Amino acid sequence: MHSGVFAVNLPIQAESACIRFLNINRKRNIFMLIRFFVHGFPVCFALLLSGCALLQPSPVSVARPDQSAAKSFALNGRLSIDHQGRQHSAGLRWTHRVDSDEILMFAPLGKTVARVYRDAESATLDDGDGHYQARNAESLMEQVLGWHLPLDGLHQWVLGMQDNDRAAQVERDDAGRISVLNQSGWEINYLQYSGEAADSLPSRMLLNHEDLKIRLLIDEWEWNLQ
Repeated sequence: MHSGVFAVNLPIQAESACIRFLNINRKRNIFMLIRFFVHGFPVCFALLLSGCALLQPSPVSVARPDQSAAKSFALNGRLSIDHQGRQHSAGLRWTHRVDSDEILMFAPLGKTVARVYRDAESATLDDGDGHYQARNAESLMEQVLGWHLPLDGLHQWVLGMQDNDRAAQVERDDAGRISVLNQSGWEINYLQYSGEAADSLPSRMLLNHEDLKIRLLIDEWEWNLQ
């Protein structure tokens, strides 16, 4: 006998029985593993995805700034256009100043597909196919894109306000915020605000004008532009 080592001599029948037992359990484990990947793994993966969705941050409440700060702003968001049976969507970056507007529209991968710029003198539009110029941005967009954004009033509407220089019909919710606005031939439905407070800014809007529907989702704001 050697120290530290124990030799066990099993009968042949017992040894065979052990081998069969190990083989059976190995097959059983493999079968259970296959069942897990077929049936259990998709469930676990779905639960993981739902858990990740629940962990996403909630929309941040954004309050309307005072009148002087709201004269210029930039917003990032998304546009969905439904016009004459055709649908388009794009990312949006809109920079508004007292005397100018710049609108950038992006493809899903971030490429700029159109740029609209206007000031007191003229308007220009670049869409990758050409450079266009006109006196009015709305008519230029209609000519090149087939639809237009109502820039003359939109800078007020996105702030949850009506243009006080034009006639309007207004419906308000229980918090005193505009829920439906009819002005300048447009119907603006405020589908969601960023918070519950009376001065919360809109985050989802639906604009209707004749056969044109524009859905606007606002993700971010910037103020006091230089």
